[in-house]
Amino acid sequence: MKKILITGGNGQLGSELRLLSKAYPLFEWIFTDYQELDLCNLEKLEIELTNINPQIIINCAAHTAVDKAESEFDLSDVLNHQSVAVLARWSHANDCQLVHVSTDYVFDGTASTALTETAQPNPINVYGVTKLAGEQACLRENPNAIILRTSWVYSSFGNNFVKTMSRLMEERDSLNVVNDQIGSPTYAADLAQAIMTILTHDIWEAGIYNFSNEGEISWYEFALAIQEIGQFDCAISGIPSSVYPTPAKRPQYSLLDKTKIKTTFGVVVPEYKESLKKCMELLKVRS
Repeated sequence: MKKILITGGNGQLGSELRLLSKAYPLFEWIFTDYQELDLCNLEKLEIELTNINPQIIINCAAHTAVDKAESEFDLSDVLNHQSVAVLARWSHANDCQLVHVSTDYVFDGTASTALTETAQPNPINVYGVTKLAGEQACLRENPNAIILRTSWVYSSFGNNFVKTMSRLMEERDSLNVVNDQIGSPTYAADLAQAIMTILTHDIWEAGIYNFSNEGEISWYEFALAIQEIGQFDCAISGIPSSVYPTPAKRPQYSLLDKTKIKTTFGVVVPEYKESLKKCMELLKVRS
């Protein structure tokens, strides 16, 4: 029985993997968060990994507070970069499969067509800079690792755009949402399933892969879909990013091309509205 170690086990993706783990009893699942496995303690990390001795690591942990990261470079760098180097080094030395989750924010947003895995990264904020450094360290320390780039992650767990918008649409008569940042949302449950499809596939093809749901939309259009599915009586207006300045710059276009993950592992990529409906139905049940 292979032992799978999940870092960031209480986050959105970690929580979805925890749910999904029940469908994969052939694996022994070890879910950790910073209380059980402190990725910031680099000196102790290798010892902890040796004690757990997993055959598979899924690294879901990251410093994902994009705006906060602008003033917390050191923390971002440890979580998004330096700890990844340790995980990659240990996994390579111990014949352990590593799946590391990255982000569309490694790009500058100047593209106009869906980004493939070979597109040139050029991050424009601290989060993106440290995540790209993490990718580079991962591939350098463990050329056999798989890196999954994803975007606009949401779930029925944790804090995210879908939950925030749903709450605000209940509370307010009108909302403004940026309409000039284009990409595609990712339902964390779909990403969790994609990871398990890869781990149970006949082949292990190392490298970088993209995963997000199908669709090319703005945050404004995403909000409209939430309004429609949730039947919220709230007026939604689209505004340019310049009207809503944030500490961290966001890529204006970061749509990911999913061809490689589909053809290599046969991963099924659901359409974004289909997944959004599933998530919002779950939120209704849990509320």
